Amino acid sequence: MQAEVAVGAGAGAGSSDDQGGALADGRGDGARPGLHLPLPELFQLSIYWFGINAVWGGLDGVILQERIPGLVDPSVGGRALALVKVVAVLMAIVVQPTIGSISDYTMSRWGRRKPYIAIGAVLDVVFLVGIATSQTYLSVVAFLVLLQFSSNFAQGPFQGYIPDLVPAAQVSLASALVGVMSVLGVVGGQALASVGYLLKDGAGNPDFTIPTISIGLIELATALGTLRWVREGRAPKSRGGRSWLSIAAETWGLDVLRERSFVWLVASRLCFLMGVGTVYNLSVLYLERSLQLTTAEKGFWVPITSLVIGLSVLLSTVPASRVSDRIGRKPVIFASCALGVAGMALLALAPGVLVAEAGILLVAVGAGAFLAVDWALMTDIIPKESSGRFMGMSNVATASSGALALVVGGTLIDLVGGPTHAGSGPRVAFAVAILFYLLAAVLLRPVDPRRRDDRLAVEVGFGVAIRDVPAAAALSE
Repeated sequence: MQAEVAVGAGAGAGSSDDQGGALADGRGDGARPGLHLPLPELFQLSIYWFGINAVWGGLDGVILQERIPGLVDPSVGGRALALVKVVAVLMAIVVQPTIGSISDYTMSRWGRRKPYIAIGAVLDVVFLVGIATSQTYLSVVAFLVLLQFSSNFAQGPFQGYIPDLVPAAQVSLASALVGVMSVLGVVGGQALASVGYLLKDGAGNPDFTIPTISIGLIELATALGTLRWVREGRAPKSRGGRSWLSIAAETWGLDVLRERSFVWLVASRLCFLMGVGTVYNLSVLYLERSLQLTTAEKGFWVPITSLVIGLSVLLSTVPASRVSDRIGRKPVIFASCALGVAGMALLALAPGVLVAEAGILLVAVGAGAFLAVDWALMTDIIPKESSGRFMGMSNVATASSGALALVVGGTLIDLVGGPTHAGSGPRVAFAVAILFYLLAAVLLRPVDPRRRDDRLAVEVGFGVAIRDVPAAAALSE
């Protein structure tokens, strides 16, 4: 990032009309940047992931699981929780890829991505205050939908930075840092949310008001760091006179289906993260119903579980990324699927909390390896000049995985557990989640793991060779 793209009034944009967006270091539009980035800059590129995931780690991992069942009939608590996620995630599915694609074309004094990050991060805090102070199911749903809008308004453009700025030789390390920060954000958000068990409202129940607002302030702080220290990389694409509405509609063009490896990888990511999401979104109900923990015991074991996850990720993510450089991305993801299957089986059968923690450890190690390597593979195979669009679309899987996991798992908790909240409900949900990991492995098989630039170069070269065959034959005659 030592050479910065000039954007804004009259700077850089004109040259992109003919070249499709020139790079600051002079490389072609579809190529990786060539400048080696120092470790502090790679770290800064990933830190906003901590803030984003702290928000959703605290909400999905603790706060919503505790608050939603208390705002509805307890017999439909699992389905009410699933409905919250589904309604909110529909917003995320639309917003994240669309705004990411629009940012690919944006020219401003701040660059392509930063205006959206600034707006989204500020609105996140506003809507989290709304969630914290809401006392009805409908108002929580409304503010959660708005939070999905603002969070994804920032996240879609932000995740284009790694394809924009990181050279091929550093993709694995950058992706490992993304994985570390993402999971540490989840852990930090869950730990902060767990403070609510120690705070009491007027009725003597756990109070999550202060933790809910606090995770928003953490996310805003990491956004400010991104705005201050992350530089721009690739010049904006030319709109060619098209309207912004036309640019937004382009996001959903069917041309994306031509990127077959991308489509298969997104489908595989969806299934894998549905497995992780089953544990992530139902862990509190599992501890309460299947393992019969009291509120005080949950206040102890939820942070312990977060610590297990955090340490597992720290120990697995960077080694997994380095191993993937040696043996390839796909073998590491296959191994992650196997760990997920083993961990979920332990959770489904665990007689007590210690065995359950062992299952969570396996799931966490697999998730840490997956997050690092899957992200690297995704950035390898997408068109770099449209990184905001494609990374936004890839995270449709991330956004929808938790909701789909809850649709399946939450329904099973209610139907199998019944009105008595039998512990068999969460266990069956975890057993079914084994299928998600197996399906993720099957869908990964058709993915071509070669870097897109290398693959296209080979295909073009092969095409030229085929066209030259008749000429060569004629010469030989």
